[in-house]
Amino acid sequence: MDVARQSGYSASTVSIVLNEAPLSNHLRAETRRRIREVADRLGYRPHVFARSLRNQRSNTIGVVVFDLFDPFCTLILRGIDVRLQPTEYIPVVMDAHNDLHRFGRYLEMLVDRRVEGLIVVANWLFVKIDALKSVVERNLPTVVVGRDLHRSGIGSILVDNEVGGYLALKHLYELGHRNVAFILGPKQLADTSRRWAGMQRFAKEAGLPIQSSLVRVMSASSDPLSGFTAGADLTKQLLHAKTDFTAIAAFDDMTAFGTIRALADSGRRVPQDCSVVGFDDVPMAALASPSLTTIRQPMLEMGRFASETIWNNLTGTTAVSHGSVTLVDPTLKVRQSTQAV
Repeated sequence: MDVARQSGYSASTVSIVLNEAPLSNHLRAETRRRIREVADRLGYRPHVFARSLRNQRSNTIGVVVFDLFDPFCTLILRGIDVRLQPTEYIPVVMDAHNDLHRFGRYLEMLVDRRVEGLIVVANWLFVKIDALKSVVERNLPTVVVGRDLHRSGIGSILVDNEVGGYLALKHLYELGHRNVAFILGPKQLADTSRRWAGMQRFAKEAGLPIQSSLVRVMSASSDPLSGFTAGADLTKQLLHAKTDFTAIAAFDDMTAFGTIRALADSGRRVPQDCSVVGFDDVPMAALASPSLTTIRQPMLEMGRFASETIWNNLTGTTAVSHGSVTLVDPTLKVRQSTQAV
C-alpha cells in the first residue's frame, strides 16, 4: 500500500485512520495528520462501498420524481442537490414516468439499497399512496414535495395554494379586469380546490361576481402535456361561446401557455386583448413571448427544505414529523402577459 510505505506506518494503522474507524481516536494526532497528509498527496480516495458495509450506512437519500419531464420538478431537484452537496449524503434520483406501478417498484429498489431517507417530488397525477405508506411504516424518514399527504401520516411540503389563488385574482382585479375567465385544474386534485377557494375569497371581499359561464374545469390525464392541451381546448370553448372576458386565470403555467396559444390562433393578442396569469413560475415562464405573469412557487427553496428536513432527521437534529405539513408562501411575478384594461 503506497500510503503505508511513504508514511512509514503499518497498513493496519493507515487503514484505521483513512476509514475513520473508532480506534483512530486512540492514535496520536501527529500520526493521523501524517497519514492523511500522505494520502492527500497521493490522491487516495477511501472505498466508500466497503465503508458503508462496515458501518451499515449507505449515505444515500432516495429521490423519486413522478415525471422528470415536468418543468415543475427541475428547480426542486436543484434545491435538493444544493442542500445535500456539502454533506456526506448523495441523492439517488429515479423517474417514475407517471406510472404508479413503476413508482412502487422504485420504492422497493431504493429500500433494498438501504437509502437512509426518501424524498418524493409529486405532480398532480400522484393520488394513490398505498406504496408510499408501506415505506413510511418502516420508519424511513420520508417527505413529499408538492402534495399534501399529512392526513395519511406523511410529512408534506407545498405552496400555500389558497394564498396563490387569492394573489392571482387580486392582481387582475387591480388592473381593472372585471370579466375574468377561469380554467381550473381537475376536480380530484386538492390544489384545484385550494386555488379556487383563494380566488373566491378575494372575489367575495372585492364584491366581484364570478360568472359560471366563464369557468372551465380540466379533466384528469396521465399525459405530461395535458395541461397545455387542456388550456388550449378550454380557451377555444370560451371563445366559441362568445362570452365577454378580458382576462384568464389559468390553473398553472402549462395551462397558461396553452391558453396563450389558443388566443393567438384566434387573433387575440396577449395582453392587449386578453391578460393571462399562470401558477408555478416554471423556468420557461420568463422566456416565453410574451413572458408569463404567474404565481411563483419557491421550488428551489422547497427542494432545499425537503433535504434539510431529511438531513436534520438523520443527524439527530430534529425528527421528521410524519403528520406535518409545511406551507411555503407564493409570490406574484408580474411580466408581459398582463396589463391594465
